Amino acid sequence: MVPTVDFGKFLHSGRGMIEPSPTKIGFIGTGVMGASMAGHLQGAGYELHVHNRTKAKAAKLLDAGAVWEATPGDVAAGCDVTFTIVGFPPDVEAIFLSESGLIASAKPGSILVDMTTSRPDLAMKIAEAGKSKGVEVLDAPVSGGDVGARNGTLSIMVGGNRDTFESLHGHFALMGANVVYQGAAGSGQHTKMCNQIAIAGSMLGMCEALAYAHSSGLDPETVLQSITKGAAGSWSLDNLAPRILQGDYDPGFYIKHYIKDLGIALETAKAMDLKMPALESATKLYDRLADEGFGDCGTQALCEAYFKQ
Repeated sequence: MVPTVDFGKFLHSGRGMIEPSPTKIGFIGTGVMGASMAGHLQGAGYELHVHNRTKAKAAKLLDAGAVWEATPGDVAAGCDVTFTIVGFPPDVEAIFLSESGLIASAKPGSILVDMTTSRPDLAMKIAEAGKSKGVEVLDAPVSGGDVGARNGTLSIMVGGNRDTFESLHGHFALMGANVVYQGAAGSGQHTKMCNQIAIAGSMLGMCEALAYAHSSGLDPETVLQSITKGAAGSWSLDNLAPRILQGDYDPGFYIKHYIKDLGIALETAKAMDLKMPALESATKLYDRLADEGFGDCGTQALCEAYFKQ
């Protein structure tokens, strides 16, 4: 059933008041995170148009009244705002910059928002292409994994025109609890690289701590009761360490996608003449895990690199 909303009234989003309008929202990429993110927009009463490489992954949204579009270009052609969250930079480039892609198909005055973690230089290239067509483009990668996507508590870091960002703040607030404007085009992606670099260090520390606890004969669950509440506390310890102890490697974020992010961070850091020893170490371990068949597991499977030494 299509959600019914009185557009003359306010709807409470749980983090403030937003005013829905007849705006048509497009969403491309309804995977582990995208389906939940799109669902929050749909639940607020917006008319939702979706496309995904595998239609079955959009089934719940379609059952709730979303409109299926055959191609990404069809989404952009009919919508006022289109969000994307796909896999890799080549996917982003193809969706946005191909002859029948989003930039070529979008209506002048519409807005495109890429929430994929991608290359900062590509985000700037897409934004420039959008300007030449009268289309605003924001880069707005997210952090928080599948749990944050489901709960609408993602951290969203946004680059692009500030006025455009402000015009979409209500939309972002439906998907995230921490929405921050970072600066010009590409700034959102640069900030996400900072996020991924910090996570790389915390993942190494978490797995090494659990390996140490196990090897020393401690009960890892009891250890977590102490260290998650002290100075070592982190999102990874709170959310991923319990999954490790349960043998749960289901992806909140795929290793194969994290390897992509780490590669972007290393490449960008190299261009800025920055040395990143922890990042390099984490990348080598994740590459090894992918070679061993763990690429479709969640990033918490990093523990395998320690427990199988």
